[in-house]
Amino acid sequence: MSDKHPVLKDEERTRCEIWTRVMGYHRPVTSFNPGKQSEYAERRNFEECQLQRSA
Repeated sequence: MSDKHPVLKDEERTRCEIWTRVMGYHRPVTSFNPGKQSEYAERRNFEECQLQRSA
């Protein structure tokens, strides 16, 4: 195993809290009701591509 990537035990890990914007406010996903958590899980992420300008 490489020394570049240490392996952590479960008890050494820190829980990561995910926040997202809903209804104009940033909120932690863990505070969502079950229906909103389900909606969040079904979301699809996308990236906008840059337009090529013609000369």
